Amino acid sequence: MNAQEVRQKYLDFMKTKGHAIVPRANIVPSEDPTTLFTGSGMQPMVPYLLGETHPQGVRLADSQVVYRSVDIEEVGDNRHATMFEMLGNWSLGDYFKEEQIRWMWEFLLEELQLDPKRLYFTAFSGDADNNIPRDEESVAIWQDLLKSVDLDHKAVDLGSEERAGELGMQGGRIFYYDASKNWWSRAGVPSNMPVGEPGGPNSEMFYEFTEIEHDTAYGAQCHPNCDCGRFVEIGNNVFMVYVKRAEGFEELRHKNVDFGAGFERLAAAAIDSPDFFRISVFWPLIEKLVELTGLSYEDNTVAMRIVADHIRGSVFLAVDGVRPSNTTQGYVMRRVIRRAVRRGLELGIENNLMSAVIPTVVEIYKDSHPEVVEQAGEVLAVLVAEEDQFRITLERGLKEFKKRTTELDFEQRPPVPTGNRTPLTGKLIFQLSDTFGFPAELSIEEAEKESVPVDKNWRDDFDRLLAEQKDRSRTASAGQFKGGLADHSAKTIQYHTATHLMYKALRNVLGDHVMQRGSNNTSERLRFDFSHHEKMTPEQIAEVEKTVNDVIERNLPIEYIEMDKDAAFEAGALGAFGEKYPDVVKVYTVGNNDGDWYSREICGGPHVARTGELGHFRIAKEESSSSGVRRIKAVLE
Repeated sequence: MNAQEVRQKYLDFMKTKGHAIVPRANIVPSEDPTTLFTGSGMQPMVPYLLGETHPQGVRLADSQVVYRSVDIEEVGDNRHATMFEMLGNWSLGDYFKEEQIRWMWEFLLEELQLDPKRLYFTAFSGDADNNIPRDEESVAIWQDLLKSVDLDHKAVDLGSEERAGELGMQGGRIFYYDASKNWWSRAGVPSNMPVGEPGGPNSEMFYEFTEIEHDTAYGAQCHPNCDCGRFVEIGNNVFMVYVKRAEGFEELRHKNVDFGAGFERLAAAAIDSPDFFRISVFWPLIEKLVELTGLSYEDNTVAMRIVADHIRGSVFLAVDGVRPSNTTQGYVMRRVIRRAVRRGLELGIENNLMSAVIPTVVEIYKDSHPEVVEQAGEVLAVLVAEEDQFRITLERGLKEFKKRTTELDFEQRPPVPTGNRTPLTGKLIFQLSDTFGFPAELSIEEAEKESVPVDKNWRDDFDRLLAEQKDRSRTASAGQFKGGLADHSAKTIQYHTATHLMYKALRNVLGDHVMQRGSNNTSERLRFDFSHHEKMTPEQIAEVEKTVNDVIERNLPIEYIEMDKDAAFEAGALGAFGEKYPDVVKVYTVGNNDGDWYSREICGGPHVARTGELGHFRIAKEESSSSGVRRIKAVLE
């Protein structure tokens, strides 16, 4: 069974259970104040999990493309990718644990024909500090299903991952873990959740690859959540029951189900391969790299995995409107393209990596994701241009390497005999890598070729500087979740509403070519990216401010209706993502729906009831975001 068949089987199966199949959301969230990318399947569903009405009903399913930049450094093992698909289903106040768990069991055993002896399950052990009980209900359901196929059904309380590594599995098939493993919210454990954040216990499903031997580097004993690779999570049943309040946790109005399965991992389990790069949405890329290089996958596994993953992910980023830059999403895209090129160099590919591999990505996704085919030409042009630019950067890095290693007064630590050449230190290697994109490995290789002495402690210094850089990066993004809306506070909702008013004003002042390219709203300001070819003049900025404040002064009502997508566009509604919307959408109108309206957009909400609630609008900054894209930061006073 190939990966494409696994995806289709899942969607068809959920249809039989009464689910509407919704189109995937954009990788860059349109109305998310705190995240760079759609990092989970549930992220676009947060408003509906919190009580908003979804136009397609209370049973939903999809295959959502997600991107996790936090996993970049993990790519190269047998089970991590930056871009992947999440097979998801949701119950919005409809069915709950009993139906969800039994359906997933049915899907795994009957549709995918997985061996139940390879399946293991986990559940939440409870949180006494927050008065959240142990999830014995899920365990009882799993036990009943295991009994039906005459398998042992012992439940074992392992607690933390560290404790699990000491105790081992103890003959269990179901395992209780604490909140670090079996609680789901975008902010992590309950104590880290902000006010307004939904969360709940989860029950995960694991597949055992018996040919993988346990590595004691990950603990004395193996267990489902061990990172040795023997067990791989293939699905996560999240029971979204709670919302965090200032005074503690309270139950949501409706009990929700949020299920997510890593599509690639599930497809790997379906062919019993611990290496998910061997599935049919990855393996053609590996075969292409083998063809281009004449090298074997077995001898160059990590490099080929990284190149395949990063190019595939970059294609989808480009399809969804991301362009390489030095900020936000563009920075991540630039980073992974450069990592792909650098790893390609290791494989001997000195030119034309993107043009050689991207057609294979297009071929893989031509049926399941036609948008990749539709934009193939533009995507190829973007990625080829970035590769070419980076190769020029590498050439400059080589020149800088030669220059810096001949400067006798360059800082040395510790001093080493050099003759007439400056030693290559960890600091210099880091500077060449960080500033010029010159890989550390190339610095070492070049030093050997040029007989440049290398500081024996270079790796320690390099790793220290790299760690410091990562710490700075984490600190800078500390206010961002890895996915989803930060909160539904009154101020954040106000800024969300103000963004819509400003968007319309920009189109009025600058022209209809203005289209949304990104949005980031917090409780302190709004940030909005839009297509425009030049810097706005002071007069244009003033006119946009006046337009927005006039609308605020008019205290117009803001209402939404659900309508057919095509009818929404015919009625003048703006939508950033065109055909990616479902057939039925929410349309918010500022003004009266009877014809006297200011703006109309497809949006999930929420918004304030009237524009007069916003206060005074002021543009604090207008600047370039990337080529052909401007950025505005504005405040409400």
